[in-house]
Amino acid sequence: MSSTISSKTNVGIERGPREFVARGSVVRKIWGDPEVVLLIFAGSAAEFALNRAVDWLFFTGRIPSDPFGRLFSTVRYAREIVFADEEAARRTLARINAAHAGVEASRGQTIPEWAFRDVLYMLIDYSERARRMLYGPLSRREREELYAVFRRVGEGLNVKALPPDYESWRADRRAHMERDLAYGKHTALLYDSYRRHLGEWRYQLLLQVQALLVPERVRRLLRLKQRAVFSAAVEVYASLPLPGLRPLLRRLLMQPRYWGEVAELERAPA
Repeated sequence: MSSTISSKTNVGIERGPREFVARGSVVRKIWGDPEVVLLIFAGSAAEFALNRAVDWLFFTGRIPSDPFGRLFSTVRYAREIVFADEEAARRTLARINAAHAGVEASRGQTIPEWAFRDVLYMLIDYSERARRMLYGPLSRREREELYAVFRRVGEGLNVKALPPDYESWRADRRAHMERDLAYGKHTALLYDSYRRHLGEWRYQLLLQVQALLVPERVRRLLRLKQRAVFSAAVEVYASLPLPGLRPLLRRLLMQPRYWGEVAELERAPA
Protein backbone atom coordinates (compact mmCIF):
# COMPACT_ATOMS: atom_id res chain seq x y z
CA MET A 1 0.00 0.00 0.00
CA SER A 2 2.73 2.45 1.02
CA SER A 3 4.70 1.74 -2.15
CA THR A 4 1.57 2.40 -4.21
CA ILE A 5 1.03 5.74 -2.47
CA SER A 6 4.68 6.63 -2.93
CA SER A 7 4.59 5.85 -6.64
CA LYS A 8 1.40 7.86 -7.08
CA THR A 9 2.89 10.76 -5.16
CA ASN A 10 5.89 10.89 -7.50
CA VAL A 11 3.79 10.75 -10.67
CA GLY A 12 3.82 14.07 -12.51
CA ILE A 13 6.62 15.60 -10.46
CA GLU A 14 9.02 17.31 -12.85
CA ARG A 15 12.46 18.40 -11.86
CA GLY A 16 13.49 21.91 -12.90
CA PRO A 17 16.62 22.63 -14.92
CA ARG A 18 19.84 21.59 -13.22
CA GLU A 19 21.68 24.57 -11.76
CA PHE A 20 25.26 25.26 -12.81
CA VAL A 21 26.21 25.92 -9.17
CA ALA A 22 24.22 24.18 -6.44
CA ARG A 23 22.11 26.24 -4.05
CA GLY A 24 23.92 26.64 -0.75
CA SER A 25 27.31 26.49 -2.46
CA VAL A 26 30.05 28.71 -1.05
CA VAL A 27 30.55 30.00 -4.60
CA ARG A 28 27.02 31.43 -4.58
CA LYS A 29 27.70 33.01 -1.19
CA ILE A 30 30.86 34.63 -2.48
CA TRP A 31 29.41 35.93 -5.74
CA GLY A 32 26.16 37.02 -4.09
CA ASP A 33 27.92 39.32 -1.63
CA PRO A 34 28.49 42.86 -2.99
CA GLU A 35 31.52 43.60 -0.80
CA VAL A 36 33.25 40.36 -1.66
CA VAL A 37 32.64 40.85 -5.40
CA LEU A 38 34.06 44.37 -5.30
CA LEU A 39 37.13 43.07 -3.48
CA ILE A 40 37.58 40.32 -6.08
CA PHE A 41 37.80 42.94 -8.78
CA ALA A 42 39.97 45.28 -6.75
CA GLY A 43 42.53 42.47 -6.58
CA SER A 44 42.03 41.48 -10.20
CA ALA A 45 42.52 45.11 -11.28
CA ALA A 46 46.00 44.97 -9.77
CA GLU A 47 47.02 41.67 -11.33
CA PHE A 48 45.42 42.40 -14.73
CA ALA A 49 47.74 45.38 -15.01
CA LEU A 50 50.81 43.18 -14.60
CA ASN A 51 49.87 40.35 -16.93
CA ARG A 52 52.13 39.95 -19.97
CA ALA A 53 49.02 39.75 -22.15
CA VAL A 54 47.58 43.03 -20.81
CA ASP A 55 48.02 44.63 -24.24
CA TRP A 56 44.89 42.72 -25.31
CA LEU A 57 42.90 44.82 -22.85
CA PHE A 58 44.06 47.94 -24.73
CA PHE A 59 43.30 46.69 -28.23
CA THR A 60 39.65 47.79 -28.25
CA GLY A 61 40.34 50.81 -26.02
CA ARG A 62 37.39 49.98 -23.76
CA ILE A 63 39.43 49.05 -20.69
CA PRO A 64 41.52 52.25 -20.39
CA SER A 65 38.56 54.45 -21.37
CA ASP A 66 36.21 52.96 -18.73
CA PRO A 67 37.96 50.35 -16.54
CA PHE A 68 35.25 50.21 -13.88
CA GLY A 69 32.43 50.05 -16.37
CA ARG A 70 34.18 46.99 -17.80
CA LEU A 71 34.56 45.64 -14.27
CA PHE A 72 30.80 45.72 -13.72
CA SER A 73 30.25 44.17 -17.13
CA THR A 74 32.47 41.27 -16.11
CA VAL A 75 30.54 40.96 -12.84
CA ARG A 76 27.32 40.55 -14.80
CA TYR A 77 28.84 37.79 -16.91
CA ALA A 78 30.13 35.98 -13.83
CA ARG A 79 26.82 36.15 -12.01
CA GLU A 80 24.96 35.00 -15.13
CA ILE A 81 27.04 31.84 -14.87
CA VAL A 82 27.07 31.29 -11.10
CA PHE A 83 23.34 31.85 -10.59
CA ALA A 84 22.06 30.21 -13.76
CA ASP A 85 20.95 26.75 -14.76
CA GLU A 86 23.29 24.62 -16.85
CA GLU A 87 21.83 25.62 -20.20
CA ALA A 88 21.82 29.36 -19.47
CA ALA A 89 25.38 29.19 -18.09
CA ARG A 90 26.54 27.41 -21.24
CA ARG A 91 24.96 30.12 -23.39
CA THR A 92 26.82 32.81 -21.41
CA LEU A 93 30.10 30.93 -21.80
CA ALA A 94 29.44 30.66 -25.54
CA ARG A 95 28.87 34.45 -25.73
CA ILE A 96 32.19 35.05 -23.97
CA ASN A 97 33.97 32.70 -26.38
CA ALA A 98 32.37 34.49 -29.33
CA ALA A 99 33.46 37.89 -28.00
CA HIS A 100 37.04 36.66 -27.64
CA ALA A 101 36.96 35.23 -31.16
CA GLY A 102 35.73 38.57 -32.50
CA VAL A 103 38.61 40.45 -30.87
CA GLU A 104 41.10 37.91 -32.23
CA ALA A 105 39.67 38.27 -35.73
CA SER A 106 39.89 42.06 -35.53
CA ARG A 107 43.50 41.99 -34.41
CA GLY A 108 44.55 39.10 -36.62
CA GLN A 109 46.17 37.31 -33.69
CA THR A 110 45.21 34.63 -31.21
CA ILE A 111 44.92 35.37 -27.49
CA PRO A 112 47.51 33.15 -25.75
CA GLU A 113 45.98 30.11 -24.06
CA TRP A 114 47.93 30.84 -20.89
CA ALA A 115 46.27 34.28 -20.71
CA PHE A 116 42.83 32.68 -20.41
CA ARG A 117 44.21 30.41 -17.71
CA ASP A 118 45.66 33.38 -15.82
CA VAL A 119 42.30 35.18 -15.77
CA LEU A 120 40.52 32.05 -14.56
CA TYR A 121 43.14 31.59 -11.84
CA MET A 122 42.72 35.19 -10.72
CA LEU A 123 38.98 34.73 -10.23
CA ILE A 124 39.58 31.61 -8.14
CA ASP A 125 42.33 33.12 -6.01
CA TYR A 126 40.64 36.46 -5.36
CA SER A 127 37.33 34.77 -4.61
CA GLU A 128 39.09 33.01 -1.76
CA ARG A 129 41.15 36.02 -0.67
CA ALA A 130 38.20 38.44 -0.67
CA ARG A 131 35.99 36.07 1.28
CA ARG A 132 38.78 35.54 3.83
CA MET A 133 39.30 39.28 4.26
CA LEU A 134 35.71 39.84 5.39
CA TYR A 135 34.58 36.49 6.81
CA GLY A 136 37.61 34.35 7.57
CA PRO A 137 39.23 31.48 5.66
CA LEU A 138 37.36 28.87 3.67
CA SER A 139 37.32 25.30 4.89
CA ARG A 140 39.18 22.64 2.94
CA ARG A 141 35.88 21.39 1.50
CA GLU A 142 34.90 24.92 0.46
CA ARG A 143 38.25 25.50 -1.27
CA GLU A 144 37.82 22.29 -3.24
CA GLU A 145 34.26 23.30 -4.13
CA LEU A 146 35.39 26.74 -5.27
CA TYR A 147 38.03 25.25 -7.53
CA ALA A 148 35.70 22.56 -8.91
CA VAL A 149 33.15 25.18 -9.99
CA PHE A 150 35.71 27.39 -11.72
CA ARG A 151 37.34 24.38 -13.32
CA ARG A 152 34.00 23.79 -15.05
CA VAL A 153 33.92 27.45 -16.07
CA GLY A 154 37.41 27.08 -17.50
CA GLU A 155 36.39 24.00 -19.46
CA GLY A 156 33.44 25.97 -20.85
CA LEU A 157 35.92 28.63 -22.00
CA ASN A 158 38.08 25.96 -23.67
CA VAL A 159 40.97 26.27 -21.21
CA LYS A 160 42.88 23.01 -21.62
CA ALA A 161 44.52 20.62 -19.13
CA LEU A 162 43.38 22.27 -15.91
CA PRO A 163 44.76 20.78 -12.67
CA PRO A 164 42.54 18.04 -11.19
CA ASP A 165 42.17 19.49 -7.68
CA TYR A 166 42.73 22.55 -5.49
CA GLU A 167 46.23 21.68 -4.26
CA SER A 168 47.47 21.00 -7.79
CA TRP A 169 45.92 24.29 -8.86
CA ARG A 170 47.77 26.22 -6.11
CA ALA A 171 51.11 24.98 -7.44
CA ASP A 172 50.18 25.90 -11.02
CA ARG A 173 48.92 29.29 -9.88
CA ARG A 174 52.31 30.09 -8.32
CA ALA A 175 54.10 29.01 -11.49
CA HIS A 176 51.87 31.20 -13.66
CA MET A 177 52.43 34.25 -11.45
CA GLU A 178 56.20 33.82 -11.65
CA ARG A 179 56.16 33.43 -15.43
CA ASP A 180 53.35 35.71 -16.61
CA LEU A 181 53.55 38.85 -14.45
CA ALA A 182 55.79 41.84 -15.06
CA TYR A 183 55.60 45.62 -14.65
CA GLY A 184 55.46 47.28 -18.07
CA LYS A 185 54.24 50.36 -19.90
CA HIS A 186 50.66 49.08 -20.00
CA THR A 187 50.74 48.63 -16.22
CA ALA A 188 51.44 52.33 -15.76
CA LEU A 189 48.81 53.30 -18.35
CA LEU A 190 46.15 51.19 -16.66
CA TYR A 191 46.91 52.63 -13.23
CA ASP A 192 46.78 56.14 -14.69
CA SER A 193 43.30 55.24 -15.92
CA TYR A 194 42.29 54.01 -12.47
CA ARG A 195 43.42 57.31 -10.96
CA ARG A 196 41.54 59.42 -13.53
CA HIS A 197 38.28 57.52 -13.09
CA LEU A 198 38.36 57.26 -9.29
CA GLY A 199 39.83 60.60 -8.25
CA GLU A 200 42.82 60.89 -5.93
CA TRP A 201 41.43 59.83 -2.55
CA ARG A 202 39.45 56.89 -3.94
CA TYR A 203 42.51 55.84 -5.92
CA GLN A 204 44.66 55.86 -2.77
CA LEU A 205 42.01 53.77 -1.05
CA LEU A 206 42.12 51.26 -3.93
CA LEU A 207 45.89 50.94 -3.49
CA GLN A 208 45.45 50.20 0.21
CA VAL A 209 42.80 47.55 -0.47
CA GLN A 210 45.02 45.95 -3.08
CA ALA A 211 48.01 45.94 -0.73
CA LEU A 212 46.03 43.85 1.78
CA LEU A 213 44.48 41.55 -0.80
CA VAL A 214 47.01 40.59 -3.46
CA PRO A 215 49.71 37.88 -3.33
CA GLU A 216 53.22 38.90 -2.32
CA ARG A 217 54.59 38.79 -5.89
CA VAL A 218 51.88 41.19 -7.13
CA ARG A 219 52.41 43.49 -4.15
CA ARG A 220 56.15 43.56 -4.78
CA LEU A 221 55.89 44.29 -8.50
CA LEU A 222 53.43 47.15 -7.90
CA ARG A 223 55.32 48.40 -4.82
CA LEU A 224 52.15 48.37 -2.75
CA LYS A 225 52.67 49.02 0.96
CA GLN A 226 50.46 47.54 3.67
CA ARG A 227 49.50 49.89 6.49
CA ALA A 228 48.47 48.65 9.92
CA VAL A 229 45.95 51.46 10.37
CA PHE A 230 44.11 50.54 7.18
CA SER A 231 44.17 46.85 8.05
CA ALA A 232 42.53 47.66 11.39
CA ALA A 233 39.93 49.80 9.58
CA VAL A 234 39.02 46.86 7.34
CA GLU A 235 38.52 44.67 10.42
CA VAL A 236 36.16 47.27 11.85
CA TYR A 237 34.28 47.48 8.56
CA ALA A 238 33.91 43.69 8.42
CA SER A 239 32.31 43.69 11.86
CA LEU A 240 29.90 46.60 11.28
CA PRO A 241 26.55 45.63 12.84
CA LEU A 242 24.42 48.16 10.95
CA PRO A 243 23.21 46.64 7.64
CA GLY A 244 22.05 50.01 6.33
CA LEU A 245 25.51 51.54 6.68
CA ARG A 246 27.33 49.31 4.22
CA PRO A 247 25.34 50.39 1.12
CA LEU A 248 26.11 54.02 1.99
CA LEU A 249 29.81 53.25 2.28
CA ARG A 250 29.80 51.34 -1.01
CA ARG A 251 28.42 54.38 -2.79
CA LEU A 252 30.89 56.66 -1.07
CA LEU A 253 33.75 54.54 -2.40
CA MET A 254 32.54 54.62 -6.02
CA GLN A 255 32.03 57.57 -8.34
CA PRO A 256 28.31 58.56 -8.61
CA ARG A 257 28.30 57.47 -12.27
CA TYR A 258 28.64 53.86 -11.04
CA TRP A 259 25.95 53.96 -8.32
CA GLY A 260 23.43 52.31 -10.62
CA GLU A 261 25.86 49.46 -11.20
CA VAL A 262 26.40 49.14 -7.44
CA ALA A 263 22.63 48.97 -6.91
CA GLU A 264 22.42 46.18 -9.49
CA LEU A 265 25.18 44.31 -7.67
CA GLU A 266 23.25 44.61 -4.40
CA ARG A 267 20.12 43.04 -5.81
CA ALA A 268 19.78 39.38 -4.90
CA PRO A 269 20.39 37.22 -8.00
CA ALA A 270 17.33 35.43 -9.33
